[in-house]
Amino acid sequence: MGMIGGGRNAFIGAVHRIAANMDGLIELVCGAFSSNPANARQSGLDLFLPEDRIYPNYEEMIQKESRLPEGDRMDFVVIVTPNHAHFGPAMLALEKGFHVVIEKPMVYSLSEARQLQDRLKQTGLLLCLTHTYAGYPMVKQARRMVNEGAFGKIRKIYVEYPQGWLSRLSERDGSKQAEWRTDPSRSGKSGCMGDIGTHAAHLAEYVSGLRITQLCADLSIFVEGRALDDDGNVLLRFDNGATGTLIASQVAAGEENPLKIRVYGEKGGIEWAQQEPNTLLVKWLDAPAQIYRAGSNYASILSEAATHNCRTPGGHPEGYLEAFGNLYRNFALTLAARLDGTTPTKEALDFPGIEDGVRGMAFIENVVKSNESLEKWTFFEIPG
Repeated sequence: MGMIGGGRNAFIGAVHRIAANMDGLIELVCGAFSSNPANARQSGLDLFLPEDRIYPNYEEMIQKESRLPEGDRMDFVVIVTPNHAHFGPAMLALEKGFHVVIEKPMVYSLSEARQLQDRLKQTGLLLCLTHTYAGYPMVKQARRMVNEGAFGKIRKIYVEYPQGWLSRLSERDGSKQAEWRTDPSRSGKSGCMGDIGTHAAHLAEYVSGLRITQLCADLSIFVEGRALDDDGNVLLRFDNGATGTLIASQVAAGEENPLKIRVYGEKGGIEWAQQEPNTLLVKWLDAPAQIYRAGSNYASILSEAATHNCRTPGGHPEGYLEAFGNLYRNFALTLAARLDGTTPTKEALDFPGIEDGVRGMAFIENVVKSNESLEKWTFFEIPG
C-alpha cells in the first residue's frame, strides 16, 4: 500500500499502519505523508522507506507509482488526510488504476461522493471506507442475528455517541485535531454530526440491515466562537417502519468514546457498547437475557461472521486496533482474491464501501437540511 497523509504526529495515520500490518498481508511501500516536504521526507525515513518511494505530494506519488512494473508498484492507496483533501487523491488513484482505502466521512460533499461513486463504477476498482466499528466481532454477531430474523421485525433502534473532548474552544488552543474538524472549509457542512454522527448512522444501518428514510434533526453549537455543530439529536424513521433516535455530542464533558447501540424487534433485541466491545447483550421477550462473548474458541456458538473476525480465545480483549485490522484484512483478502482470479469469501467481502460513503455524506446533508428547516420531518434524499 501507499499512504497519503498520516505523517509525524498524525494520530490516525499511525492507527492505519498498525491495522494494515496486523496480519502480515499488507506492506507499506511508499507515501506522501505531509503537505510539508520536509515533514513528508522525515516521516518516510522514520518508516524505513527508500528515499525514492517518499514523495512530496500525492500527485507525484500516484503518477510515478503508476509507471512502475506490476509487482513493484503499490496495489492500493490509503487516504488519511482531512475531509477536504480526500476527493482529489481518490479520483486520481482510480484514474491510474489503484484501489482505494479512505477515511470517513468519505469526501467533503455529497456531490464529490457521487462523482467518486460514478468513477468507481467505471473502473471496477475496490474502495474500503474505514468505519471502524463495523470491524468488531460482536457487531458482526449482532448484525447476523438481526438479519437472520432472531428478533422478528425490527421496531426500535437507539444509537448514541457522546464525547467530551471539544467542551472547550480547543481549536484556538493549538489542537490540530480540533482545528480542522471545526473548520467548515476543511470539515464540510457539519462538525460533530460529520465526524461521529456518521459513525452512529452507519452502525444503525449496518447492524439492522435497514435504511434511514426520514429524519428530524436538531443541531447545536454550545461552545461560543465555534463555527460548526458540536452536539445534535436526530429522530429517525427506517424503510421497514421502525423508528429510532441518534444522539451525537462532542461537548458531553468527561465522556471518552462510549458509542452504544440497541436494536429491538418483536421477540427481543441486542445491546453493544464500544467501551466493552467483546460483550454483546442479547435480550428476549420471554426468556432471560444472554451474554455473548467474543472469542475464536466459541465457533459453535457464534456466527462465522463473528469468529472470522476474532483473533484470540475468549477473555483476551480485542479492541479498536483489532477492529481496524479486521477491515484491512477483509479488504486485503478480497483484493488478493481478485489479483489471483479467485472468488473472495462472504466474510472477506464484509467491509464498508462506496455505498456506505455516499449514504454517510447524504446523512450529513439531510441532517443539516432538517436542522435549518421549519418542517418537522425531512425525507432522506440522495440527489443525483
